Amino acid sequence: MLFAAGRGTRLAPLTDRHPKCLVTAGNKSLLEHNIIKLKAAGVENLVINVHHFAEQVKDFVLSKDFGLEIHISEEHDLLGQGGGLLHASGHFKDEEAFLVCNSDIYSELDLNALNSAHNASGGLATLAVANRETSRYLRFDQNNNLCGWENRTSGDTVSWDSRGFESLAFNGVQVVSPRIFDYMVGLGESFSTIPVYLHAAQSHEQIKAFPMDQSYWIDIGTVEKLEALRQYLQE
Repeated sequence: MLFAAGRGTRLAPLTDRHPKCLVTAGNKSLLEHNIIKLKAAGVENLVINVHHFAEQVKDFVLSKDFGLEIHISEEHDLLGQGGGLLHASGHFKDEEAFLVCNSDIYSELDLNALNSAHNASGGLATLAVANRETSRYLRFDQNNNLCGWENRTSGDTVSWDSRGFESLAFNGVQVVSPRIFDYMVGLGESFSTIPVYLHAAQSHEQIKAFPMDQSYWIDIGTVEKLEALRQYLQE
């Protein structure tokens, strides 16, 4: 699944008339970069959630033959990533596991390696993470299992393992088991995935870290980040 529903307000004015996922870098939209990468990793069926300028995203998908089956999950209100995933859950309940990615990132992560690591662990989810500067971190114990969360701006923390941990930034790419939907019951329509992962981990599910510090990755959240990606693709 590709998350492509957000408004992208930090990329204004580029997103005043277009969705963030259709902003271009290296002669391709962010959405196209991600679709091509998913196909190269062997993905045959893809769900894309839409909201902001939804018709433009649907028209773009219909305008190209990507060689894989694409389904659109339209959200009349923004549901957050957890709510968006639950809204599209009918597409995944019969899968053993599935990839979930943000469309506003560009990454050279080996998705097959991420998927293999998830299958080997048997965990509920495997999250691509890196040691980079941000405001919110996930905490992982010595066995790479999720054991907490912290917001260094507000000072808020959630933690249940005092034996030591490493704080790592989540990079918006993950492999998830459909069992995740069991932990979304009663959360309403709009919510984030992070509280779901924390609750599941506290319920003794394995939420594993997959370090990807050696792979190029950038979150295209601002005009400056977009320009950095455009420069990288020209090199």
